[in-house]
Amino acid sequence: MECLSCGKALTVYDIGFYKKMVNRGAAECACISCTAAHFRITEARACEMIRRFQKTGCTLFPMNDEG
Repeated sequence: MECLSCGKALTVYDIGFYKKMVNRGAAECACISCTAAHFRITEARACEMIRRFQKTGCTLFPMNDEG
């Protein structure tokens, strides 16, 4: 799957963040960079949010050191 905006190959974190922020049922997604830009937040802030979602048990994000 590729980013709707920039065409970059998507990771599970890109897909999870897009679904968490935009639409959990989305069939197409954007990368973290493009999703963060849409919401006018930094990529660092997006990664902080992902870590918080992981800690709260959100199943959109696998638990490991990425994100």
